[in-house]
Amino acid sequence: MLVSACALSALVALASCTPATIPPGEMLPITVDSSVIDDLGGNPTLAPGLTFLGGIELSSPEPLFGAFSSIRFRDDRSFLGVFDTGYWIEGRILRNAERLLSGVEAVRLAPLLDASGRESRSKFQVDAESLALDGDRGFVGFEQRHRVLAYAPLSDLGKALPSAPLAFPFDLDILHSNGGFESLVIALKGSPVEGALVAISEKSFDENGNLYAAIVGGPLTGEFRVRPRDEFEVTDAAFLPDGDLLLLERRFSIATGVGMRLRRIEGASLRPDAVVDGEILFEANYRSQIDNMEGLDAIPEADGSVRLIVVSDDNHSILQRSLMLEFRLDK
Repeated sequence: MLVSACALSALVALASCTPATIPPGEMLPITVDSSVIDDLGGNPTLAPGLTFLGGIELSSPEPLFGAFSSIRFRDDRSFLGVFDTGYWIEGRILRNAERLLSGVEAVRLAPLLDASGRESRSKFQVDAESLALDGDRGFVGFEQRHRVLAYAPLSDLGKALPSAPLAFPFDLDILHSNGGFESLVIALKGSPVEGALVAISEKSFDENGNLYAAIVGGPLTGEFRVRPRDEFEVTDAAFLPDGDLLLLERRFSIATGVGMRLRRIEGASLRPDAVVDGEILFEANYRSQIDNMEGLDAIPEADGSVRLIVVSDDNHSILQRSLMLEFRLDK
């Protein structure tokens, strides 16, 4: 969540409309409109082998839509995500004849339920910031009340119920109230931490100024650290087919506006007690078509390249946008 933007949006009068009510156990189909973004604009820095393909700006007459915090793809079209307002979103992307993003379809919402199957109206309880998929089970990371829960079945989100909170190698009370686990991702086959859940905090620092992070599951379970750079905050992550970890990072200040960055962490460096860092693949500022970028996923292509899809959290503010941007990373 981008606190400065949230505070600013509170000063803006929004149109008066009532969100739909979703009956218990059901999902709400909604209409989502799209406008195409052809040119990223500005003067972004792109590493060799990384290309901006295009994007879409999303909007909906349904007031529940927005606040995208994480996105994961089940295949090359179907996606699942969470809003930090306590909702699931699922749908499919549409592509044009050139295979570029052109819209979304079959979009449905459902509330994140508690263990008794009830919807919580407390933002403190449902501030969902991260998502990782493991078959028909999804791990969701929450901040404010820090915890990671496993939800199932994902095949019926309206009825998906959470597990007890997962155990971590450090006390989650050390995490910053608004800087918890913004990144959750399952390590891919062939990774040194294959099958483990990797969690990275947004802005919770140890005594050396490094970000708290953890490997949960498998023989390398333990805590590690991510070295922050230039006041950027980690907002999501995705594993690449070669085992490297790609971080999505966001920076915001009144002086510089919003910024977005992608940083690549060598997969072999992920181990307990490590402090990891990596090369910057992409960086852009407010002059480019970016916003409060919070969700990232990687979709492997048959030719060995990877399509990277990034989404933004609009904080339900008329000053911000819900964007879906796509890049190609060559092998």
